[in-house]
This record gives sequence, C-alpha cells and structure tokens, in this order.
Amino acid sequence: MFVRVLLYKCIRGGAVVRQHLLVTFLLMGSVAVQGQIHTQSHSDSSMTSRTYNLNPIVVTGSGHHQRLKSTATPVHVLSAQEISEQGITNFGDALTRMLPQVSMAPNSMGTFLRLNGLGNKYILILINGQKLSGDISNNVDLSRINISRIKRIEILDGAASSLYGSDAIAGVINIITDQPVSDGSPVEITNDTKVSGHGVLTESINLDIYHHGFGSYTSFTHDRADSYRNNDLEYVKGSDTETQQSIAPLFTGYRSSIIGQKFTYAPNSQLAMNAGIDYSYKITDRPNTVTTPDASPSGTPTGGTDYEMRYKGLRWNVGGIYKFSAKNSLQADFTVDRFRYGKEYDVETKSYAVGDYVQSKKQRTMEGNLKAILGLVPQSTTILGANWRKDYLVATSGNIDQHVYTLAAYAQHEHRVSIGQGYGSATIGLRYNHHETFGNQLTPKVTLMYSLGAVNLRTTYSAGFRAPGLDELYYHYFSVNRGKAQISFGNRDLKSEKSNYFSLNAEYRSNVVAVSVTGFLNRINDMIVKQNVPVDDATRQMLMQEFPEMTQEQADKMVSYALYKNSDKGDVKGVQVNVSANIFQGFNLSANYAYTYARTLSLSDGSTDEIEWQPLERSIRHAATIAANWHNSWGCYALLINLNGKLQSKTYYTEPYENAPGFGIWNLNTIHTFKVRNEKCIVQSVEPSIGIENLFDRVDRRIDSSVRKYALYSPGRMLVVGLKVKFL
Repeated sequence: MFVRVLLYKCIRGGAVVRQHLLVTFLLMGSVAVQGQIHTQSHSDSSMTSRTYNLNPIVVTGSGHHQRLKSTATPVHVLSAQEISEQGITNFGDALTRMLPQVSMAPNSMGTFLRLNGLGNKYILILINGQKLSGDISNNVDLSRINISRIKRIEILDGAASSLYGSDAIAGVINIITDQPVSDGSPVEITNDTKVSGHGVLTESINLDIYHHGFGSYTSFTHDRADSYRNNDLEYVKGSDTETQQSIAPLFTGYRSSIIGQKFTYAPNSQLAMNAGIDYSYKITDRPNTVTTPDASPSGTPTGGTDYEMRYKGLRWNVGGIYKFSAKNSLQADFTVDRFRYGKEYDVETKSYAVGDYVQSKKQRTMEGNLKAILGLVPQSTTILGANWRKDYLVATSGNIDQHVYTLAAYAQHEHRVSIGQGYGSATIGLRYNHHETFGNQLTPKVTLMYSLGAVNLRTTYSAGFRAPGLDELYYHYFSVNRGKAQISFGNRDLKSEKSNYFSLNAEYRSNVVAVSVTGFLNRINDMIVKQNVPVDDATRQMLMQEFPEMTQEQADKMVSYALYKNSDKGDVKGVQVNVSANIFQGFNLSANYAYTYARTLSLSDGSTDEIEWQPLERSIRHAATIAANWHNSWGCYALLINLNGKLQSKTYYTEPYENAPGFGIWNLNTIHTFKVRNEKCIVQSVEPSIGIENLFDRVDRRIDSSVRKYALYSPGRMLVVGLKVKFL
C-alpha cells in the first residue's frame, strides 16, 4: 500500500515544491521520536531487523581503530548496508546521495568532485589507507572504485595533513573494503545485477574463499550507461534567441570493467599479510561527429566527437601487520598505482584512422608506508610513521616526462584522563614532509575532547598542505583551437598550498539516536591557479622560440598565455548537522544538513592589489540529504523499503558562466529477500529489488548555451530493477 501511494503521487506530479517540503517535514519530525531497539527472533540472524550501528569502529580520524563515539576527530561513516538499502550502484552516487557536503559534476574527462566547497585536487581519496592515484585534467576517475567490495566509506572533513600528507585540505575519503574474517563458510559466491533506463547496467560477481587463515577474494564488475541530453537544442554562440540542434551529451555514456584479486594469510592471531591487484578499463560512448545535414530545418546537429576517451588503471599492493600485544602493532605496506588515458578514434579524420589511440597522460605512483601503533603508557595511544612516495608523469600534450619524490615522518600522541564523571582526551600530531621540488613542510594537529556519558564536545586545529602537481610544475603546452594558439606553462618556483582548519563539535550518541553539530573554518593560502599573462611583441617572439610550430599569424592573434601561479586565497566556513536514529522496531532514519560559505580572493596579475571576494566556483550554500528505512521479515521472506532524497540550493559559477539552479530529488527502493538455504540447496538467498529514481520527475530541460551550467544531471523518472543471488 505504501508503495502504491508513492507511485500515485509520483504519477500525478503537481506542486513539486510542496511535495519536497511535506516529505522533509514528516521525516524530520519523526526524529524527535525515540524508541527502544528491538531485534526479531529468528533462526537465521541475517533475517533480523536491520538497525543502524550508531557507534561503528572507524580508523580514518585518528589513524587507529576505535569506536566513533571515542574518536577525538568527527568522522562520517557510510556503511555497505546503507548504500545497498538506497539501491546505489556506484561510488559517486554513494557520496552525493548520502552526504550533503559532497557534490559531483560528471563529464567525459572523469568526475569533478567537491567536498566542503573545495575541488578534486584538495580531496585525498584512499583505499584502505593508501592513496588512489590518477587524475584527468583535474577530474577524478571514480570508475576505478569497485563498490561491490566496499565495507564502509569514512569521510574526514577538513585538513588532515598531519597524518596523511599532501592533498588533505578539503578532507579525506577512505574506502574500507570488505572481506570475510571467519571460517563460517569456506566458499561464498555473490552475483548482483541492476538495470535501469538509458542503458544503465551494473553487474558484479564476487568469489570469496576463506579457510584456516587463508583468504582469496576475486571480483569482476562491469558498468555501462548511454549518453543522453534533456534538450536537443542549444543557443548559437553569441545569440540568446537563435537555436540549433546539438547532440553533445549532458551525461556522457561509458563502458567500464574492474577485475580484482586479493589474497590474505593470517597464520595466527598476531600476524596478518595481504597482497592484491586491480585492473580497471573504461571507455566513453559519445555520439560521433555528424558531417551531413539532417532533414530538420536547423541543419547538421553539433556536438559530436571523432574519438572516445579511454582509461586504464593497474594497481597492486602488498602489506602486513604484526601485533605484539593488544595495544602494540607494526604495519607496513607498499603500493604501485599506474594510470593512463588518451583518445581512441572511432571516426576517420585527416590524421587518424578508426581504432587509432593517442595517449594523453600516463601516471605512475610508488609508495611505501611504515607505521607503529603503540600503547606506551596507560590510557594513551602513540603513532609513529614514515612514508616514501615517488610520482611519475608523462603527458604528451604538455610535453612532460618528469618524476618527483617525497619523504615524510610523522608522530601522534593521544592521551585520556578522567575528569569528574567523564573523561578528557587530547591529541597532538606533527608531520614533516620533504618534497624534492618545493622543499620542507611541517603540518601540526591538536584536538581536545570532553566526554560525559552520551555527550561529547570536541575542538580541532589542523594544518593542511598540497604539493604542486608535476603538471603545474613542468607544463609546456601548445595547441591550436579554431585558428587560435593556446599556450600554458608550468612554474618551478611554485610554493605548496597551505591551509588552517578549525572546528567545534557537539555530539549526543547512544544506541538509539545520534545527533552531531559541527562548525568549521578552513582558510587556504597560496592557491595555485592558471593565470592569464598579457602578450606583447617581445613575449610573442619568446613564445615563437619556445614553440617553433606556431606560425606568425597565430602569434599575432594571441592576447595572453596561461601560467601557473600561487595567486588565490580561499575561505570556507560552515555548519553541519547530522541526525541518525533507530526510531522503532525496523524503522531507521538519517537526516544531514550542510551550510557552506565558500569564497575565493584573487591577486591581480600577481600584484598586491586585491579584488573582491567571490563565491568559490562550483560551491553550494545549502544542501541536505534524508533517508528513511523500514524493514521487516516474515519467515523466510524479508521486505525493506527505503525512501531517500537530496535537496540543494544553486551552484555558484564565475563569470561569464551562469549559476546552476538548485533542485530536490527523491528516490524509492525496495528489497525483497528470500532465504532458501537448506541441506539440498547451495543458494543461500535470492534478493530481487525494484525501485524508482527521481520520483517526482525533476529534470533540467533548459536550452543549452556556451555559458549554461548544470547541477542536476538526471534524465527523469526511471525504474530500477535488480537481482542479487548469494551461493554458499
């Protein structure tokens, strides 16, 4: 009945804004209701009522495992259970649909990700604590992440360079992968398939073997989606009335696959070793260039391409941990990550045949870590660590073939003392980094926490930095676009970008409800930007010597070239409110709100003349995510119904581009679990699912233009159907 009512409202449409407000009001109002958690009695524990664990074990905030309630640095946790309940099939959707402070803009060059108002290059993405490398013109290739292997995602807001080094300015996203840890079942096979409109297909197969301390975990995942537009017209450049047909996709279709293999071996309770390798492949699927006029009055549609973007990644690692005792351990790991991308032609041109591949960029990272976690004195934890990293970059378009190394050492001490009826905790950390090009950097961290029963009060200061990328240091780029020369230079005199992060947090956390309020301020100095440098006659002669392929006619048309500089400042402040509750038996609710005021200040041509503060590009002032989840079981059948939504205000862009309008979008997902395991059947469970994405059919159908920007990329209401089968 509940599903039929929602579908009826969905079909009727109507007052969309009032629907958003009504749903939000009802869900938020139910947060005030608190009840006791009840667990259903059933012979199969996997069929019990799904209640959220409001105090999970986390590692990212402090660098060692502890309960979320006890960590001095607040961390957001997205569990595999919550991701599955919302019907999410890719990593990007998990972040944006469940966290209001995260936004994403997909395109053919990857995914432009933002966290707390700051973009990709300020976000450190880790897999089991090890950095994921590979960027495409400052876009992240999130298709390399296999969501079927995610156990949980931990998100640490703000600067965290005292533990994690470069890039941890906006925050850290740490993906913890799943693997069995007992001999309950030596072999397990899981097949999970989901399909929806516009050619969306996700297929994953996992084979897990665990026996007497040895584990083997094999996985294969395939994703695909078609390109689409929401309006076939675009304004002719320079006009706000004349239109033409376009096939340039709003969302770029793709085909991607990931193959992974991991081995673990734990001969006893003290020693555990692991080794793994992952191969990823992705190619876009865009409309081809149209060269003959069609039958429509507007003539030949624009926006097609002669080539597809192709990406390949290969990542392998080895590591281990030895526990001297419950409080003392030594960890070591070594990771090699290779990533490359380029153009694969599917239309014959003057220079290339169909099937030709032209490499654009090849990256390789080698990284070694050594970390000791020690309990030197009672009620304390000390972390000592060392890191070595070497980055390689070959960029054909930028004429780069360079490498650079980084050495680092860090220490952190956390101590707890009793204070009255509660306790206090203080953490002090410091990291020393030596970068081959920009030199030395110290990044400290201080956190204070007071806990009294279910109430926690926290304050944090931490420093962040970002070392200049190899492209920013050594770029030497020349191209011609429509007869105009485009030139960009790196800058070997760049300094590292630096940030100072302050936060205050108040939290109430029990087994029934968790409420957290955090205020923060993040200030960034020496931000690296591409700055336009005016061209005069002397500069033109210099540029022609640097790039002999440039003609005099092209040089005469140049008015500026681009140079990387430490120019901008950033100022991000905000408030986050997070609520999670187990309302009553089988019903869970989470609601999150983020207010982010992000600004940037540029220095004109490197001088001291400051211009006015401007909203940071792609920043969002208000955003909220809400999820309501109901679950119950009857014998061998269980039903789960999940309603989730995201609401956000407009997205800011710099002139001459328009701001993208805000939106509210809701999704419904149902999971039906049938337990069929018995002595004669190897199938443990069959789990069909059916859901609706974008219940109220919110679509941005504006006519495209050269200054138009988008925040909502949904093609509209879509039916999503899935089937998950688990074999033992």
